[in-house]
Order: sequence, then C-alpha cells, then structure tokens
Amino acid sequence: MPHLAASLLLVSVAAAAQTPNLTATYQPAATKLISDSLADTEGYANLAYLCDHIGKRISGSEPLTRAINWAAETMRKDGLANVRVQPVMVPHWVRGQESGAIFTPVTKPLHMLGLGMSVATPPGGITAPVVVVPDFAALDKLGRAGVEGKIVVFNAPYVGYGQTVMYRTAGPSRAAALGAVAVLVRAITPLAVQLPHTGTTSYDEKQPKIPAAAISLEDALLLARLQSEGTVPTVHLEMQGHLEPEVQAGNVMGDIVGSEHPEEVVVIGGHIDSWDVGQGAQDDGSGIMATLEAVNIIKRSGLKPKRTIRVVFWVNEENGGAGGKAYLKLVESDLAHQVAAIEMDGGAEAPIGYGYGVANGPRRAVPGGTAPAAPVLNADQQASMAMLQQIASLLQPIGADKIRVGGGGSDISPLMGEGVPGLGESTTGAHYFDWHHTEADTLDKVNPEDFRKNIASLAVMTYVLADMPGHLTGQKGAGE
Repeated sequence: MPHLAASLLLVSVAAAAQTPNLTATYQPAATKLISDSLADTEGYANLAYLCDHIGKRISGSEPLTRAINWAAETMRKDGLANVRVQPVMVPHWVRGQESGAIFTPVTKPLHMLGLGMSVATPPGGITAPVVVVPDFAALDKLGRAGVEGKIVVFNAPYVGYGQTVMYRTAGPSRAAALGAVAVLVRAITPLAVQLPHTGTTSYDEKQPKIPAAAISLEDALLLARLQSEGTVPTVHLEMQGHLEPEVQAGNVMGDIVGSEHPEEVVVIGGHIDSWDVGQGAQDDGSGIMATLEAVNIIKRSGLKPKRTIRVVFWVNEENGGAGGKAYLKLVESDLAHQVAAIEMDGGAEAPIGYGYGVANGPRRAVPGGTAPAAPVLNADQQASMAMLQQIASLLQPIGADKIRVGGGGSDISPLMGEGVPGLGESTTGAHYFDWHHTEADTLDKVNPEDFRKNIASLAVMTYVLADMPGHLTGQKGAGE
C-alpha cells in the first residue's frame, strides 16, 4: 500500500516563511484544546446514544426524524447559538423484503443487499443465467449478444473505493443498455467476510431501470469460478425496493458567534443520515458527533474565536445530497463570508491530517489506491498551503499533521464549487471499507481513543481558521 505521505504536496520553507507564524501564535490554545479533547467523554456518549437508541437513519425514515430532533435539542443543551433546522425535502427509498439464491449448479442463498434507489423485481422475482465480468471493457466486449436476458455480475477487484465504486453507481445502466435483466455488484471492500456493502446506484434515464444489488466478495468469486470452469450459474432474485413520496427532513445547525467578525463563518460538520443497515456509526455518526464535540470543546475552553463557527449536520448525503445543496442555497447570497468548510465523513480511525480542497483526491489512505497527480497551485493557494501546514504542526502530538492537496467531502462540495475553501479530515482508513455501508457499521467499530483524537484535530483546525488573520483560498483562487 502506498503511504499517504507519498501523495502530499508539502509547502516549501520559503513559502511558509512568508506567512504569519501561526504555530507559535496558537500553540497555547492548541495545547489546551488537545488536552481537553483527549479527556472528553461526552462526545462518545452522544455517539453511543445516536447508535444504540436511534440507530440506522436512512432519508425519509422515522429514525432520521428522531435523530434530527435529538440533535437540535442536544445543540441547545450544549449552549450553541442560533440552533435551527433548515427544512430540506429528501427522497424516501424503501428496501422492502429481498432475497437472492444460486440454483445452478447447487442451491445456495446469496449474501446480498439491494443497492440504494434500486427498482424492484417483477412479482415472483427474476430467474436468469449469470454472466460475470471483471470490468466495463469485458462487458462491452460481450455486447448485446452475450448480455441480453442475463444477470450481469461485476466482479471488479478492489483497488480503492474511488476506482471501484463506478461499478455500483454506473454498472446497472451500462448493463441495461445491453439488455441485462438485473445486476449484482461485488462488495466494494478488500475484506472477505461474507458481507454485502450497499450504496447508491445512479440510473441513466435513457436506459431501462433494472434491479441491482450488492453481493459478498465470496459469492462473487464463487460465480466467477463456476463460469471459468464452463458452468453457467442460474440466480433467482426477489427485491421490493421502491421510492415513496419525498419527505421533509432538515439540516441541523448551531453557532459559536464570532467575537469580532460574526458575519464570517467557518462551517464544520458531517451527515446525519445513514444507510438502512448497521447503525451508521462510522458513516457518519462519528463525523457529526466529533465535529459537534470539537465545537463544544472550543466553547467550553473560554476561547473566543473572531469568526463564527457553525456546526452543521447535513441530511441526505447517502442517496441524493439534498442537504449540501440546500445549505448552499441558504448562504449563496453571502458566499464571500463563508470563509472555510470542513467535513468529516471518513470514519473515526486515527487522524493523520487534512486534504485541502483545490483538486479532487481521496479523503483517506485507501488500501491499494494510487494518489492523483498533484495540481499546480497558484500563489494564493500556495500561501494557503503554508498556513495550513503551520496549523497542522500544532497537531503533531496526535499524529494529525499531514496536509495534502485534494480533499473535501460530498456535503461541502457545493460550497467548494463556488470557491469556498474546503478541507476533508483524513484518517488512516485502515478498516473503514471493511464496514462501510454494511450491517457491521456499529458502535463497537469506533475506538474511543481514536475518536477523541479526531475531536482534538477538528477543534484545533477549526479554532485557528476562525481566529487567524487572513483567509484560505479555494478552488477559484486569484491567479487561476
């Protein structure tokens, strides 16, 4: 696995020397914030309540409504200002009952989960021969003659989430264009433990919508082995997934009002919705609870940031992104005062730093993944990198001092697209995709010590960005 450090674009000593000495200026504050964060118990207790007493919270569901109401009340109890819920209409996809089985050459149930937004099978289900392909090139080579009337299985080896997820998102429509009757996608994970990993699929409206499900890595390999020996496996699927009318949900937000420039906002958060499996502990209960507790740590410390700090729990990240889009509409008339956006949506394993959102890139170290080529930064962006590196130096005690080019997150991407500087918190990501979008994404996967380190990292970065002289530059920086 290539180390994340290989993908870092570190600023030069000369560039760093031209910026204010943020490390020296904010060392006392950072020391206190880190100490307070590492001793904190409230953040993990809140995460435990969210997971164990509310649980999975897919958009449109009653548990999501309870989570939103609880989150707003929690922010009020914590003493945040301007606590409110921004109304957001969200899709309401319902999984229903589902099952799958291999009937040829043996009868064996499939470990499967319908993909989010999938359509249902016809009454009585679908029974069809299977054709297994490793990638889109192999699918296209088969053509309609080799695909029509069959269930296509995408058995793509895991080479990093960003490089493999396309088979889940685009695979069903690519197969439907050639006449497939359904699609099965190998779980997007490096771990073989008979766990299917769900996630959204995105239908091409020009193609027929066919049922789509994820199957375990082991089941995908079994089907591939059978095909390679000359057997044509037959699979039966029954799925009831469907869309119901949209439901009103909302983004939950609260502020620490800035002491000198209250109109300028540093926004930090994650997404409150989850998939309808597991507890949404790592994805993204850990993100919203860590960001909230980071803001609370700042508030309780007695520090008075010059700018407003706003924590936001965005809604509907998993299957639509309505929350991030709605927040942009809320602030678009005053975008110049949205000075930075930070998202935590990569789980709460040990933090290693941040990705600076001037280019696309992975939010975490991805086993087997490759780093994108570093873009050329303009002068303002180089200065921003220098400032970020100085802030990151404050995080050396917890190992979160790496800054790389490329980062952000789904919920802040609308802001970043309009030029707001974005940061995505990065973790080791050693096991994140073992549990991602599965029944195994439960509270026990969140290590309390690592969780507190994430709180510390977020508290320091957020406070300094909200208090320091000068601003970061985003994707539309001067000189481009």
